[in-house]
Amino acid sequence: MKQKDQFDNLEKHTQWGIDVLEKFIKFVKERTEIELSYAKQLRNLSKKYQPKKNSREEEEYRYTSARAFLATLNEMNDYAGQHEVISENMTSLITGELTRYVQELKQERKSHFHDGRKAQQHIETCWKQLEASKRRFERDCKEADRAQQYFEKMDADINVTKADVEKARQQAQLRHQMAEDSKAEYSSTLQKFNSEQHDHYYTHIPHIFQKIQEMEERRIVRIGESMKTFAEVDRQVIPIIGKCLDEITKAAESIDHKNDSQLVIEAFKSGFEPPGDVDFEDFTQPMKRTVSESSLSNSRGDGKSEPKFGGKSKGKLWPFIKKNKLMSLLTSPHQPPPPPPASASPSAVPNGPQSPKQQKEPLSHRFNEFMTSKPKIHCFRSLKRGLSLKLGAGPEDFSNLPPEQRRKKLQQKVDELNRDIQKEMDQRDALTKMKDVYIKNPQMGDAASVDHRLAELGQNIEKLRLEVQKFEGWLAEVEGRLSMRSEARRQSGLYEAQNPSAVNSCAQDRESPDGSYTEEQSQETEMKVPATDFDDEFDDEEPLPTIGTCKALYTFEGQNEGTISVAEGEMLYVIEEDKGDGWTRIRRNEDEEGYVPTSYVEVYLDKNAKDVYKSLEKISE
Repeated sequence: MKQKDQFDNLEKHTQWGIDVLEKFIKFVKERTEIELSYAKQLRNLSKKYQPKKNSREEEEYRYTSARAFLATLNEMNDYAGQHEVISENMTSLITGELTRYVQELKQERKSHFHDGRKAQQHIETCWKQLEASKRRFERDCKEADRAQQYFEKMDADINVTKADVEKARQQAQLRHQMAEDSKAEYSSTLQKFNSEQHDHYYTHIPHIFQKIQEMEERRIVRIGESMKTFAEVDRQVIPIIGKCLDEITKAAESIDHKNDSQLVIEAFKSGFEPPGDVDFEDFTQPMKRTVSESSLSNSRGDGKSEPKFGGKSKGKLWPFIKKNKLMSLLTSPHQPPPPPPASASPSAVPNGPQSPKQQKEPLSHRFNEFMTSKPKIHCFRSLKRGLSLKLGAGPEDFSNLPPEQRRKKLQQKVDELNRDIQKEMDQRDALTKMKDVYIKNPQMGDAASVDHRLAELGQNIEKLRLEVQKFEGWLAEVEGRLSMRSEARRQSGLYEAQNPSAVNSCAQDRESPDGSYTEEQSQETEMKVPATDFDDEFDDEEPLPTIGTCKALYTFEGQNEGTISVAEGEMLYVIEEDKGDGWTRIRRNEDEEGYVPTSYVEVYLDKNAKDVYKSLEKISE
């Protein structure tokens, strides 16, 4: 029984060991699932912040900080890959191996305990045989003893016949013989049992226990090795993870703030020049200023161009300014409109009193007469272009952009077209070689089958070349104007340095609609602009329809391109209502129009005209 109890204890302990092993396997499985989930989340995170193709984000990655962030995303992707490696190695080296080992361990344990139970049953069977032989020997001895006592009793009794005595003697001898046989059997069984018991306790059971012990020790060693492998799998990827982190650090150190700032400057450089200094307006001598303007108006009205300041012309190329101003009227100014002044009185207007502006009207009127010599961009085509600009679809020649930005866009377009031409030419060359091969080896293919594709490629190349010529023409025009502006500024600067007093004396006569200053060109102007620069774009133009009227609540000095100056109380025509950007497009007369802040005017829209305007917008879409 004691032996049986030990087997029960060992069976419970070994089962606990297998449970520990299975618990460790389950732990590793959950760890691999966590690693896979973590790697998946890292990859999704990296993918989420990757730049989308053909989007504005791709342009942002010109900057070193954005490229460093992109490198960080890529390294995080590799970092996630290492966690996938951890999961795979743990699954193959720990989970899979231990699962197979547990199955083998269960089979071995089952075999050992089966042998133990078999040995226990055998010794119990031998013991039972011994007990049976012992009881039989005991019984036979008692029977022989009773038979002997009965014989002696019969032999002593004189009344018993001799035959009965002989019968009792024979029965006693038989019982003695049976007792001797039982004794011999018992002795033999006892010797056999003692031998079996000795083998059981000194050979079989120790051998079984030794096997169970070895099995348990192997299990303990195996779980220890698995725990060590658990740590080694992590340790193996540490160098690669460290390399990923080093690359992230290297990317962060590669950020160049100076380079990024320079890229921003190059990206948003407009090419416009800052406005000149604002001249002093002497309001203490109104009569003198009036006489000066009147004399200038009279001289212009006579149609005479007298050389000023020693016969030099300062010309600022007003035709260019006119075209840029007219193009700027297509869209409202980019900056937000100024807030209305706190008071409607002339003193509250930040741009100064109203009276000086009214005194400048003769000069602006003469300027408008000069502008009428060329067609103006007021037709339905200009309306459509203006609406497309407001909707975000710019013109093909990028004329809505500042000069420097327009030059860059045109250059990019030319480079893109040249790359497309090169691709088409490469395809044409490849097809030409294929055709030659077909001609030499007709069994490889029909040479006529590529003629149609070659013709298409030729047409595509020709179209692309025409596009390149068109954009190169616009690019040359922009570069020429930039160089002409630079030359004009240089000549203007030289003249102002040589004749400061003359420049100051006519400062009031040179104020242009966009806040700059110029002079009427004389017949001796060195730089002239051919009329074809404007005739190509402004032919057959008609004025925009009027959709209402407005009254100026405050005086506004329009010093930026696209704006127009208005005086307090002035009535004007509305040709385009506020689109939500805070600007309203108005017209003073047939020649003067531009944008003013919506808060500076009170608008009275004509419902019928507004409906017509909206229908034109729908048609233009």
